[in-house]
Amino acid sequence: MDRDPIGRAARPDRADDRSCDVRKWTDMICSREEGSRAAGMDGVAGAVLGWIEAVGAGNSRPAGDQRPEPANTQPSPELERLLLLLLRLANSCPFGDIRERSAHILQTALERKVKIPQPLGQGSSSFIPVKEILQEGLDDAERQLFIEAFVSTGRVDNVTMVMGLHPQYLDSFWKTQYYLLQMDGPLPYHYRHYVAIMAAARHQCSYLVNLHINEFLQVGGNPVWLNGLNFVPQKMRNLNEINKILAHRPWLITKEHIENLLKAGENSWTLAELIHAVVLLTHYHSLASFVLGCSIRPEVDQEGGYTFRPPSPPSPRSHGSDSPRIATLEEAVNGNGARDALCEVEVLMEKMKVLQEGRQDEEASQEEMATRFEKEKWESLLVTPTADDGETLPPTNLSCLVKDAEFGYKDFSRRGEHTPPTFRAQDYSWEDHGYSLINRLFPEVGQLLDEKFQVVYTLTYNTMAMHCDVDTSMLRRAIWNYIHCVFGIRYDDYDYGEVNQLLERSLKMYIKTVACYPEKTTKRMYNGFWRHFKHSEKVHVNLLLLEARMQAALLYALRAITRFMT
Repeated sequence: MDRDPIGRAARPDRADDRSCDVRKWTDMICSREEGSRAAGMDGVAGAVLGWIEAVGAGNSRPAGDQRPEPANTQPSPELERLLLLLLRLANSCPFGDIRERSAHILQTALERKVKIPQPLGQGSSSFIPVKEILQEGLDDAERQLFIEAFVSTGRVDNVTMVMGLHPQYLDSFWKTQYYLLQMDGPLPYHYRHYVAIMAAARHQCSYLVNLHINEFLQVGGNPVWLNGLNFVPQKMRNLNEINKILAHRPWLITKEHIENLLKAGENSWTLAELIHAVVLLTHYHSLASFVLGCSIRPEVDQEGGYTFRPPSPPSPRSHGSDSPRIATLEEAVNGNGARDALCEVEVLMEKMKVLQEGRQDEEASQEEMATRFEKEKWESLLVTPTADDGETLPPTNLSCLVKDAEFGYKDFSRRGEHTPPTFRAQDYSWEDHGYSLINRLFPEVGQLLDEKFQVVYTLTYNTMAMHCDVDTSMLRRAIWNYIHCVFGIRYDDYDYGEVNQLLERSLKMYIKTVACYPEKTTKRMYNGFWRHFKHSEKVHVNLLLLEARMQAALLYALRAITRFMT
């Protein structure tokens, strides 16, 4: 079949193209079948060319016409949706032929004097260089993960791209999130996405809010709900209290909170619905930590991710996320920065060796272990982000989705204040209590969560910075237990003196910020710790943060549900 310059199969009736349904073409393009994808691209190409011809954009002009060249035509809302779809496909579709054809259609539209969208930033993260996160060079298993994401949701989003640095974890994460959102379960589909919106809004995470607003509308959600919590049913509004508690101070949740939700008359939640909602809330609170901790960029087809203005020429002095190395302010001032960073790696390696040898020589008493936990807990009070960083999130307009916005993280223990008792993991653990409760009330999810926790906790490549054949289990456990410590959870069999030995202050600052108030995370914090480590290793820290934070909040919530049931 003949094709015109835009790559569209020649078709006699272009009026039909102009009234195309973007959703229809998207569904076809996201097929596993090559023929369906080609037909979907034909439809998009035909619709774009049909619109261009309908408005006369880019028409040839008579010879000798001396009038100035006309400005590029602003696309209609319908065409804009198509162009944004093409921009997304050109940037992240896992099928190379679709990427190339999408780029070709956009270029043809530009040549026909139509304004086309441009990405506002390069790459999936503003902290991580573009070259670190690419689809090229993937093995078959890794590429298949991106294909599964694409055919399931219609996109390979920036979170997936960054998590793809750790394919084993991404596989487990993806299966869990897919089950929570798309498989049969207690909550209606539009409820699931609205719960995600509520959770992400607590941390001003507009990236996740925007993604799930789109999903909420696509599954038939009422647009009126997006005006804010005052416009949702009372049943959904009742969830606000445990949303804010689980987001910021999970240790405050009690069986009374659970009772208020389960015994609210006609607005009551069932126990199965509540378990589903609690898992979604903790999932998206923690995912907001990951998004903000890695500075995930807006998707190129969503607000904040694109512009219709022509791209500005790059400044020779500008340094974006493509900078070939992590540079800190200290390094710019002090040429010894790289050498100091290298020295930090060697010091950390030596500390791990000494601690490992010390474990074999002597074991601290239970009283000493408890004292070290309390010491670490008190010292964590001093680890707070400074206000003079000069870097803040751009303002977000999410206030209508947040009630009690002033309610935020407050250190678990402050001197002179009444605080709840320490949560002893031995009294209520994930393995012995939480896992079985979720599995009983929401089958499959307990297994998926358990697998995800295990994958991230044991994930290792036996490398550390430039060193190979390194046992990093001690370091991973210190990070996990420190996160639980700032949420008041103590492991009786762990020596918290190791946390102080292995986690430098800049790493503690980053961990606590991302876990407790991720909206305050800055690039300086990200660059300031582990200066000689790979970006993939810093992403690994963020995965530990995500899962440890989620498990901590789940433990408090599930303990409250257990107390209500007994």
